[in-house]
Amino acid sequence: MASIKGIVKNLLDRPGGVNLTPYQKVVKAAGERAARLREADDLPEPDMTDLAGFCAIARETADRTLGLRPYDVQLLGTLALLDGKVAEMATGEGKTLSGAMAAAGYALQGRRVHVMSVNDYLARRDAEWMAPFYEALGVSVGWIGQSSTPEERRAAYAKDVTYGPVSEIGFDVLRDRLRTDPDGIVVPPPEVAVIDEADSVLVDEARVPLVMAGASDAGDAVPEMAALVRQLVRGYHYEIDEQARNVYLTPKGADTVENLLGVELYDEHEPGALIELNLALHAHALLTRDVDYIVRDGKVQLINPSRGRVALLQRWPDGLQAAVEAKEALPPSEKGEILDSITVQGLVRRYPQICGMTGTAVAVSEQLGEFYGLKVAVIPPNRPCVREDEPDRVYPTVPDKDAALVEEIQKAHATGRPILIGTLDVAESENLARLLQRRGLEPVVLNAKNDAEEAAIIARAGERDAVTVSTQMAGRGTDIRLGEGVAELGGLYVIGSGRHASSRLDDQLRGRAGRQGDPGGSVFFVSMQDDLITQFVPDERPPAADADGLVRHRRGAYLVAHAQRVAEGVNLEIHRNTWRYTRLLEQQRELILEWRDKVLHGDAASKALAAADPERWESMPEDTRDETARQIVLHAIDTCWTEHLAFLTDLREGIHLRALGRMSPVDEFHREAVAEYKTLLAEVERRSLEAFEAPEPDLRRPSATWTYLVQDNPFGTEWDRIRRKVSSSARRT
Repeated sequence: MASIKGIVKNLLDRPGGVNLTPYQKVVKAAGERAARLREADDLPEPDMTDLAGFCAIARETADRTLGLRPYDVQLLGTLALLDGKVAEMATGEGKTLSGAMAAAGYALQGRRVHVMSVNDYLARRDAEWMAPFYEALGVSVGWIGQSSTPEERRAAYAKDVTYGPVSEIGFDVLRDRLRTDPDGIVVPPPEVAVIDEADSVLVDEARVPLVMAGASDAGDAVPEMAALVRQLVRGYHYEIDEQARNVYLTPKGADTVENLLGVELYDEHEPGALIELNLALHAHALLTRDVDYIVRDGKVQLINPSRGRVALLQRWPDGLQAAVEAKEALPPSEKGEILDSITVQGLVRRYPQICGMTGTAVAVSEQLGEFYGLKVAVIPPNRPCVREDEPDRVYPTVPDKDAALVEEIQKAHATGRPILIGTLDVAESENLARLLQRRGLEPVVLNAKNDAEEAAIIARAGERDAVTVSTQMAGRGTDIRLGEGVAELGGLYVIGSGRHASSRLDDQLRGRAGRQGDPGGSVFFVSMQDDLITQFVPDERPPAADADGLVRHRRGAYLVAHAQRVAEGVNLEIHRNTWRYTRLLEQQRELILEWRDKVLHGDAASKALAAADPERWESMPEDTRDETARQIVLHAIDTCWTEHLAFLTDLREGIHLRALGRMSPVDEFHREAVAEYKTLLAEVERRSLEAFEAPEPDLRRPSATWTYLVQDNPFGTEWDRIRRKVSSSARRT
């Protein structure tokens, strides 16, 4: 019997297989109380030991305050969140309300809740939209955004439930870690995180470091090097690897550059020219304007690859950022030393309780379990999905695909049916819009250049005759409702101009049609020359097209699916690799913060310095010596930690070469990082005592600080680097 129970449990624990039966029983019990509550003038206070009662009261409260009566499936989603799961709920199924009910439930348990969203707009919209619901339950709610003042942030974090973009919450945590006055701390201790678009935050952006920098100075752009690499020819002077992650000089290219610069590129004692050249070549060959970034208001602004909109406050590491600015003939942005950093994954893992909701969680259930210990509960739709998803239409070349795509759009538009076309980047969206305009159509374009207008654009996308061209649809946060008479035309027609590197992004695009049982349709147009195919299955020979130009051989569809699986595997390995390196750093940071908190909030500094030099301690003014000791030790901790981060950054940049000596780069990194951390502790004590004994200790801090996100690992995986190093060495011999 025990073995049978074990087998059943394993089946229930499969990805997306969280058993919904316990939740369904609670929802049924809540439904039995609905009639009595509807007749009550005043609703009772929820008792969180009675989940059925809470669900019944929350449903009635939402109906009275918001005019939204939660469906049973929304209550199922709420219960999954309260159970610490990631709830997969389809687009248009009411995730916002389910999240609010769960947040209120946690708050009524006496737990502080942070609802993390992917951008400012959604954080503010959801907090203000749900505010009457929270207020009726006796739960306070606030929100923060990029423009929030310190006072507004403090007030928002004091609420029971705080909405905010994950990046802003992370930046507030980083700022708090450098406070020298306990009263200046803004973010309370973490308790519960409810994460909207959980797959995007927990997987796609998990390895993105949030950075606090200081001691600013001008960047070091090298316009001469940018001008030089423009003269180089791909295939003759340089090559790009199969996955377009790395670029390297050919022997002819190296000779050409050395002649132009008059230097020895591969002089290990003077690597500056090679570093500058590699950065300039990376910016020139691998980073494309209107694909990886846009130039707006005289600044380079990165595009979030998973959401197709500008990644505000995001940048590449200083050298690469300067190289792109030089490429675009822009003045260099400021740079400085990193005072502290934290990955999104490290930020979220601080919370003892994590849950979330998204439309596409099952596809990343392995990562959610591996990195966060989370399981996925698949919530059924309120009404069955009747959307018609056609097989991919595969073409041999990009021009063939584009021609067929325009024909399909024109044909569908002639019927009046609204069309939403999802493109892979800004350049493609604008090119497609031009092609459609030549056919007499007037598409509305939504991409990173006009993302401020996205809510209004998306809201109109379901109206008759609408043609909307958009980059990524993940996290748009606005439902597309069908206009009058559109259902009779077949509903919204979603067309993908190519497959994404992640199947989840394809599913999110499809999910824009067929919400709440609406009719709809979807199809993807793919070519054998798309980047997905050429980068991830470059050696595969595509099948021939039929007479009408369409590839109908089943191998065509297989190659598309196979390339997508390879791409997802590569991204997962990058995530794992990054976490292998950052996990130890997070552990060391926690130890440092524990030490720092004892200094900031207690008398640890006074005790240590008084014991180290009693005579000096006794000679100091009694009314100020405790605070002086605190500031001395805090300054030593913060300075040494900044230097430790710089050491680890340099160490990681070169640690991959240890593999050439048959050593594990990760193990070697950990060994040296642990040894360096031990010296850090001794160095803090030494500097603290030195400053304590100095007549006028130098406790200056950066005159200015700023925050940003940095694209980690921009030059590929460690093995990519090893292969590049070995191949370049071979070319030089």
